[in-house]
Amino acid sequence: MTKEMTAAGLHPAATMYAEELKAGKLSRREFLSRTTALGVSAVAAYGLMGMDAPAKAQDVKVGGVIRCAMEVKGTKDPRLADWPQISNVYRGWLEYLIQYNADGTFEGRLLESWEANADATQYTLKVRQGVTWNNGEPFTADDVVRNFARWTDGNVEGNAMASRFPGLVDEATKTLREGAVVKVDDATIQLNLSASDVAVVPNLADYPAAVVHSSFVDGEDPSTKPIGTGPYVPQEVSVGQKAVLVRAPNHTWWGGTAPLDEIHYIDFGTDPSTMVSLAGSDEIDCNYETVGDFIEQLDALGWKKLEVVTAATIVVRMNSASSELYKDKAVRQAIQLAVDPKVVLELGYSNLGTTAENHHACPVHPEYAKLPPQVIDPSKLKPALEAAGMADTELEVISLDDGWEAATTAAVVAQLKDAGANVKHTVMPGSTFWNDWQKYPFSSTTWNHRPLAVQNMSLAYTSTGSWNETGMANADFDAAMTKALSLADADARREQMVTLETILQDEGYIIQPYWRSLFAHVKEGFVVERHPSNEHQHYKWHLA
Repeated sequence: MTKEMTAAGLHPAATMYAEELKAGKLSRREFLSRTTALGVSAVAAYGLMGMDAPAKAQDVKVGGVIRCAMEVKGTKDPRLADWPQISNVYRGWLEYLIQYNADGTFEGRLLESWEANADATQYTLKVRQGVTWNNGEPFTADDVVRNFARWTDGNVEGNAMASRFPGLVDEATKTLREGAVVKVDDATIQLNLSASDVAVVPNLADYPAAVVHSSFVDGEDPSTKPIGTGPYVPQEVSVGQKAVLVRAPNHTWWGGTAPLDEIHYIDFGTDPSTMVSLAGSDEIDCNYETVGDFIEQLDALGWKKLEVVTAATIVVRMNSASSELYKDKAVRQAIQLAVDPKVVLELGYSNLGTTAENHHACPVHPEYAKLPPQVIDPSKLKPALEAAGMADTELEVISLDDGWEAATTAAVVAQLKDAGANVKHTVMPGSTFWNDWQKYPFSSTTWNHRPLAVQNMSLAYTSTGSWNETGMANADFDAAMTKALSLADADARREQMVTLETILQDEGYIIQPYWRSLFAHVKEGFVVERHPSNEHQHYKWHLA
């Protein structure tokens, strides 16, 4: 557990957040996320609210197997991971410095504690003592420094971590800046940022930030030599079929004894009805996600429904870097405003969420800014296409081949057709779609929940973003993002969010129609957690 900070040792922003909570300006979840990100322990944060931290289960049944229905994607170098399902397999043996919990708190895992200075330009990280890799070697500050060097290497194609720590990077070499990450002693590391960054802790908790051993060969599949600090090791990883995690033999895990003997991931393909059939025939015990009409079907089987409100979403985006068709901003704007988010939410996701505003900042985010509502006007699309010489040009929108992603994309395409566009919908199997997901001229992509709006926005829409799939390069947006990341006060950051959200709407690159409520189901007798970011924290799973 992260060490408790006394009142005298609290970050100065923590007491400010406590006052905002009392004044009704913050939700309890926002308060917990903000304070624990600064190094305040969950115990101290709950104490500031005048509450006791939730008790942790002590005596749970040890033994047994849980079978979970989930796509089994190929495991890869964690910094290259681009979907939570990948990380849910390697989480068995690869752990994180910091963990984001379902209640909104950040908790030290391989770190015992951390502290940030007042302006978030310096972080002091304390390594958890007594942690060993499953080959018997101790986990030390050297491991942390080495992983920061891996994460910040912008010369590695597909490195999802490369743009997350700009204050640690040498812009000329695109690698870790000298003096940015300093080993103070075997248990202490200091991060010295060139600019304030309030997203450091949330980014360390994100799924590509798994910590690897010194013997790991960059770019390789970590399941081939599964050296980690976690309680499990992979027995089998068969892409598209099955993955099996078993308790690591002869490894004394620092967290105690993980309750389960084994965890099985069963791939059911892209058709959720197959997953329901597996549930009905007692071949699975829980699932990664339940969508649409299948929620009622699993309810009818007597399974427990798990629900969480999130900032998970889908973005139907144009890409000006891969296609000349979408370089004209007037065309992009007309396409965006020809689509009514309410219709897409109803047809694409059965109204199981809330409408969004085409700027990828959600009301659950602490820095969210409410803008004047956009005016949806399909009548402007045909004239915009004619003015650009595209009246007869066939537009192609690509999506996955089944499920709510396809239904959502189909709802967008139908509205564009009704507005006069010559447009078709192409569906692809996941095995094909994910090979080039960032490069399609016009396609839909799901985006995971993250605690701060600036996390997804910096990844997806800055000119240096690791997952920029639109080709957008707007200097004003980049400058506003740099400023937003420097502001610990969410109210001050919200002023920058007005600029960021407005630019995203004005650029017209994205149709971002709704925020998803996420659901999963579990059979009676099994205990799993529905995490807002789709994380499977295996040590919390057990038999009832």
